[in-house]
Amino acid sequence: MKINTNRVVAVWLLRLILGFIFLMQGYGKVFTWGLENVINAEYFNGTFKGMLPDFVIQATAYYTSYIELIGGLMLVLGLRVNYALYALGSVLVVVTFGHGLAEPIWNLSHVFPRTVLLIALLILPREWDKISLDSILNKNKI
Repeated sequence: MKINTNRVVAVWLLRLILGFIFLMQGYGKVFTWGLENVINAEYFNGTFKGMLPDFVIQATAYYTSYIELIGGLMLVLGLRVNYALYALGSVLVVVTFGHGLAEPIWNLSHVFPRTVLLIALLILPREWDKISLDSILNKNKI
């Protein structure tokens, strides 16, 4: 069955957009801002200090930052896309829980679009994702 070019390009664009969103956010936290600054930021440390143990705050900052960086890069490259989506989905769950814990009614504007793109990529057939390292690597398998 021949796959429509528009479907291939649509999945590729969805993957690139979501990948770059997460990659750049993770890059900013890890390399530009620095994880110590993320942990000590008013939102992270100021909001959750006393609510959560320090090791949970630190572990969450490291986990979300590195998963965003690595998972975003994996999406951009099209490498192990499903695993990247699962990991990034877990980050969205953590972020949603954290925002809800900090403030019961909060602005969903940065979580909701990412969630929609992520779920779309999970639902769309993987066969449509032809412009990826996964596709190239799977062609070389016997």
